Amino acid sequence: MLSWSLAFLLIAIVAGVLGFAGIAGAAAEIAKIIFFIFLILLFISVISNIIRGRKP
Repeated sequence: MLSWSLAFLLIAIVAGVLGFAGIAGAAAEIAKIIFFIFLILLFISVISNIIRGRKP
């Protein structure tokens, strides 16, 4: 999921450099949403592993 976020970020940067502001903005928003979903799932995974008593 993190690789998808980085891919959309790269698309946003390239589109921004080439002057496609609409595409760059949309790709940046998608990258931000995917990144926050990744962080939430990572947090849930870490908490569940702590509760179960597993080592990271």
